[in-house]
Amino acid sequence: MSQPELNRRLSTLDAAFLYLEKKEAPLHIGGTSVFDGEISFDEFVNHVEERLHIFPRYTQKVVPDPFNLSHPTWEFVQDFDIRNHIFKVDVKKPVKQKDLIELAGKLLSGVMDRNKPLWELYIVNGLEGGRSAMISKIHHCMVDGISGVDLMKVLFDISPKVSPAPPKPEAKPEEPKPDATRVFLDSLLGSMQEGMNRFMELQAGLLQLTQTFTNPQMIAALPHISGVLPAVSTPPPLLPFNRQCSGERRLAWSEYSFAEARSIRGVLNGSVNDVVLTVLSGAVSNYVESHGQSTEGRSVRFMVPVSLRQKEQRGALGNLISILPVEIPLDIKDPLARFKYVNQKTSVMKAAKLAEGLGMLGALVGIMPAPVQAAVGSIANLPVPPFNMVATNVPGPQVPLYLLGKKMIAQYPYVPIGYAIGMGCAIFSYDQKLTFGLSSDAQAMPDVEKFKEFLDASFEELRTKAGVEKIEPQVMGATASKQ
Repeated sequence: MSQPELNRRLSTLDAAFLYLEKKEAPLHIGGTSVFDGEISFDEFVNHVEERLHIFPRYTQKVVPDPFNLSHPTWEFVQDFDIRNHIFKVDVKKPVKQKDLIELAGKLLSGVMDRNKPLWELYIVNGLEGGRSAMISKIHHCMVDGISGVDLMKVLFDISPKVSPAPPKPEAKPEEPKPDATRVFLDSLLGSMQEGMNRFMELQAGLLQLTQTFTNPQMIAALPHISGVLPAVSTPPPLLPFNRQCSGERRLAWSEYSFAEARSIRGVLNGSVNDVVLTVLSGAVSNYVESHGQSTEGRSVRFMVPVSLRQKEQRGALGNLISILPVEIPLDIKDPLARFKYVNQKTSVMKAAKLAEGLGMLGALVGIMPAPVQAAVGSIANLPVPPFNMVATNVPGPQVPLYLLGKKMIAQYPYVPIGYAIGMGCAIFSYDQKLTFGLSSDAQAMPDVEKFKEFLDASFEELRTKAGVEKIEPQVMGATASKQ
């Protein structure tokens, strides 16, 4: 893999994940990987260290702009020590699944130390059945879901044979430390450049929006598009888990057959993401009723991140995402009718290029001076969240991966939450399995395990209603999945 070009200064979107972070809302992503066999801690440390030069960002930390004129910069850490980032978790008894979930919740709680590069890996040996686990924690200002999957390709292999580490490039001579005048000009120009980049994005977005809505097919679809606008302009109705957050995380994991999900998609003529949102909204409906609340006339609004990363940008770090606000009525009890509703709504949103259009709002924010953005982020405390929950779906490889010769048998993703969004769901497809990683705030939603039960029942109900039989996983060739 060629070494990606790295921006020295954080973009507006990357910096936003720093500005908005607080104790109640830690903004790192992560996950828990389970392996068939034990991982040697020392071998793992060497394995990562030999490949770290491919992503030099992992040896850089965030440094605030000294003149507070622009966004922070990435600066290399002097005397970088990888053992400040990779840790061994000692256990005294065999670790059961519920113990691993509890441990992952504890490790994924709390804000990361900004005095060092913003990533951590934890190796846990001693799982039942001779298995082991790796719990990863990476700040969202460094990566999004897609670039996180790209990172897996560097550490993992597609066979038990460990690939040799790529050679390190020749060391470049250290540049002299710039004087105060140079630093000031760099801050000033950095702020101007970021504002200009966002202004150009805004212009491009407006042009694209004009072209979209002058399309005859889009004009005919305008009545349908008007139905999605309230999800952009009005606050959602509060659900039982939309409460003040504490920052302490509780997790729950579910696994389904990816082949079954794709069969449901095929039978009902939709997408895997439509399956995911149908199942999730069904679980939310039952969860709301279990709390003694009516679902009549109420909806759930999902924040669905959409990657804007182009093929040539794969391998680069940072965030290239927008969002889709998908609102689904909770009183649609028939899963087939709910799927049809979801499919129609997401199809209209995609046709209208709503994600790209909403990306213009981010560009508009980016035009504001960095100090203003930082000040707004530091005092942000919305009385009503803009969404009820996060639902992010990241496609992964459909062939097994190996770490130091040990097969990864499961990957449970984690998505950050906060600001009264007390629950989120990250979905990851891997080796013919579709994994749902539920993250909840212990104060806002202490009963995430109950939601998992409703989620399992919702998937089973949709599969049965769609007439899809149970499908055993089958090993496929080394091709990426298309969702």
